[in-house]
Amino acid sequence: MKKLVEVLAQSLVDYPDEVTVTETEQDGEILLELKVAPDDMGKVIGKQGRIAKAIRAMVKAAASKTDKKVVVEIGH
Repeated sequence: MKKLVEVLAQSLVDYPDEVTVTETEQDGEILLELKVAPDDMGKVIGKQGRIAKAIRAMVKAAASKTDKKVVVEIGH
């Protein structure tokens, strides 16, 4: 999951070297924290959050084979 989010984010932003994804797991839930450069926030979130929703939908689909809930948080 972590690599999926990382690859998606790096393909969207101007500064792919500043993309970091941290993965933490607790209580059967996986939290993926995506951090990008401040100038790239708009590119990752998109108009009305459409790109962020698409990233979350892809991760949810990929996680459907596991019995864990995956949450993606986006920040800088």
